[in-house]
Amino acid sequence: MEDRNESKVNEAMSTPNSCMKRLQGKVVIVTGGASGIGEATARLFADHGTRAVVIADIQDEKGVAVAEAIGLDKCSFVKCDISDEEQVKAMVDWTVQKYGRLDVMFSNAGTPCRSAQKVLDLDFSDFDRVFRINVRGMAVCVKHAARAMVEGRVRGNIICTASAAATRGCMRLTDYVMSKHAVLGLVRAASQQLGAHGIRVNSVSPGAIPTPMISANLEEASSYVEKNYGPLTTLKGITSDVKHVANAVLFLASDDSTFITGHDLPVDGGLISLANPQ
Repeated sequence: MEDRNESKVNEAMSTPNSCMKRLQGKVVIVTGGASGIGEATARLFADHGTRAVVIADIQDEKGVAVAEAIGLDKCSFVKCDISDEEQVKAMVDWTVQKYGRLDVMFSNAGTPCRSAQKVLDLDFSDFDRVFRINVRGMAVCVKHAARAMVEGRVRGNIICTASAAATRGCMRLTDYVMSKHAVLGLVRAASQQLGAHGIRVNSVSPGAIPTPMISANLEEASSYVEKNYGPLTTLKGITSDVKHVANAVLFLASDDSTFITGHDLPVDGGLISLANPQ
């Protein structure tokens, strides 16, 4: 019964009628929008009346497929590696040139560790890769989105994907945990600096969510999350889903949060530990 009720709530929230559309006429960018949280958010944004959704990702085929599914009249795909500042600048400039402005940047693209990355065994080549994408890439996206908003005199919104790991320690994944702590520092600094321009900067911190980052097989990802993290959440009877994060991002991107900035919104079901069992 609880699963059925949750399904009805998700359906109602993801298929708004015209009077409920919360991003009417907005131009938005979603990095990492070809799959997982980014894809779910891009689709939800489009359902809420955006004039244009630009999906930025390195996954060509998936990105094009999502854009086509949303509708090429209101969605575009741009291949972009966020660790390359010139690519990010070009992607943001293209968006402004094509659509006239930028209202919302969901800086979501990120990467996991490739190994346990415990302190005593840190592989610094992978450490540098994680920081290049999760920290430098995030900062690059915030910088160029903010630049476009300031130049266009747009009172815009920037939302970054942090993590439940951003406020806790962890038995593994040291570089990933560090990188997500850095995202919170970026959000707090940027929100103070950009407030003078009317630009809000916030973040969402998902817990363990079944996405391709965990496994390409979503059934396997769901099973893994439920088995390893379900017992660690205080909120019972609800299974973690990308839609929960997408709805939180929509709230922060919309006028419903018009006086909120510098805030990190956890979407983790009350996760009480990040022991990260293998």
